[in-house]
Amino acid sequence: MEQPVKIKLCGLFRDEDMEYANEARPDYIGFVFAESRRRVSAEQAARLRKRLADGVICVGVFVHAPPPCIASLYHEGIIDMAQLHGSGDDASIPALRFLTAGGARGAIPIIQALRMEDAESPRFPAWPERPDYLLLDHGGGGTGLSFDWTALAGSRGLVLGIPYFLAGGVTVDNIRAALSYGPFGVDVSSGAEQNGLKDREKMLRLVQAVREQDSAPGAALQ
Repeated sequence: MEQPVKIKLCGLFRDEDMEYANEARPDYIGFVFAESRRRVSAEQAARLRKRLADGVICVGVFVHAPPPCIASLYHEGIIDMAQLHGSGDDASIPALRFLTAGGARGAIPIIQALRMEDAESPRFPAWPERPDYLLLDHGGGGTGLSFDWTALAGSRGLVLGIPYFLAGGVTVDNIRAALSYGPFGVDVSSGAEQNGLKDREKMLRLVQAVREQDSAPGAALQ
C-alpha cells in the first residue's frame, strides 16, 4: 500500500517559526547548520527543539560537516535525522552510522541531497553506503529554484530504489503539481516564506495541501 506523502518545512530559526510549525504539524522540520541566512547554532537549535511539538521529526541540514559534530547533535536529542549536502561520494554516511549505531536510538537516518541541474542525465554518485533517503534539488539549497520535475514521471517515489524528497521551488501555488509526481515527500524552505521569513499562512496552506492530497479519493490513508 502506498504511504501518504510527507512534508518537510526547512530553515526554521525563530521562536515564531516553531509556533507556526506546531500549528501546521508537518512531518519534518529542518534546522540549517550550514552557512545560510537561516543558519542556527547548536545552542539555538537545542532551545528551539524544546519548543517543537511531539511527533514532528527534526532534521539537521549540513554541508561537509564533520561526522562527530553531527553525531553529537543526534546523541543530544537536538536532531533526529541528518541531511547531507556535498559530493556524497566520501565516507560521511558510514562514519555517521558507525558513530551513532550504538546509541539508544540506533544509527541516525540519513538524507543525501543531489543536485538535479541536468535533469535529462543526472549524475548519481557511487556511495560507500546508500543513504536512507534522497533529496532532489536544483542545487544550492533554499534558492527557490526548481529543476525539470518531468524527469521524475513514473518514479513512484523512488530514485535508484531510494525514497526521495522533491525540493527546490515548491510553493503554495505549485505544490499540487509537485505531489502529482508521487514523491516520498516534499521539502519546502523559501516557498514557505514572505520577505525572507517563515510565513504562518503559507506553512499552514502547504501542509493542508499535502493532507488533502492524502485524503483525496483513491489516495492511500494511514
